[in-house]
Amino acid sequence: MYIFLMPLLIVILLSLPAVNVIRKAQTGKKAKNALLFNIASFFGVLLLATILPIGTLVSAEDGAAVTAAVSGGSAGLGYIAAALAVGLGSIGCGIAVAAAAPAAIGAVSEEPKAFSKALIFVALGEGVALYGFLIAFMILGKL
Repeated sequence: MYIFLMPLLIVILLSLPAVNVIRKAQTGKKAKNALLFNIASFFGVLLLATILPIGTLVSAEDGAAVTAAVSGGSAGLGYIAAALAVGLGSIGCGIAVAAAAPAAIGAVSEEPKAFSKALIFVALGEGVALYGFLIAFMILGKL
């Protein structure tokens, strides 16, 4: 039951400053600062919980339990690394293609002979996502 309520609670707590913006109780820089503080504090607590897993290490009774807890944490960090590789690679791909594709379309509309050069620049941007995907497979292969 708690596994379903915790993500809902986190989303509600992160979106509390947005409620004030929707109700027009806060506007401008004050609302932006409240939202940024809320998100930064969430990721700060998440980072501390990742670095200092106090609950699992304090309740461990023997060395095997400690080893299992530490190896489970490293596998979790591996999954996070794979997700970040794909996610950030896809965001980079989107930024590159968003800049290159309209320029390529404009160049091709003015001079049709420039199609192959324009296609290369768009494909190079898409390659960033493929590299992120490849790195994620390499990370998951090591787990």
